[in-house]
This record gives sequence, structure tokens and C-alpha cells, in this order.
Amino acid sequence: MKELLGSAVLAGSISLLSGCLSAPFQPPMGAFTAINAPLSVEYDKTPITMKRGSASCINVLGLFAIGDASTHTAAQNGRLTMIHHLDYEYFNLLGIYQKTTVNAYGE
Repeated sequence: MKELLGSAVLAGSISLLSGCLSAPFQPPMGAFTAINAPLSVEYDKTPITMKRGSASCINVLGLFAIGDASTHTAAQNGRLTMIHHLDYEYFNLLGIYQKTTVNAYGE
């Protein structure tokens, strides 16, 4: 009985610790990557607007990550009170330098 309980606890722990990345779009990885991709997945009746706010974060050598690439900060930087849609820019140079920028569009 103890072996069965131990096996169940082990299986449960492994399943909880084996999380995976979930995003609307995952960039292709390479030695050099520079892409723009959507963060929003609902495009029905999305207005195209010129007002935009951005927020960025960087990663150096995979050791240091700094910045604030949140939707809230992007909206504040663009003085947006309503967000219509989001996209992001991702730049990677040999894993030495990476930058992610979230762009918010709206009013």
C-alpha cells in the first residue's frame, strides 16, 4: 500500500513540475532571431489604430533579465486608456542578448 501511495505522489509531483510554455505564438529559435508577432488572438472587429505604447525587457547571457514588458506599462507609456490589440517584437543574438518588446494599440 505504501508503495502504491509513494508511486502516486511521485507521478503527481512529476506532472505538476513538468510545466510547458503556452503563448499565442512562440518565436522560432535560432542564432539570430528578429520577429514581430501577435499577442492577441481575437481579431474579429479589431480596429486599426495609430496610437501605440511599448514596454521592453532585456536578457544578457541568459543570466540577467531586467525590464518591464507588461501590458500595463505599455499602455501607460502610450497614454492608452483602452487597449484594442497587442503584438510583440523579439530579438535574439546568439543567446548573448535578447530583447522582448510588448506593443499595445488603442485609444
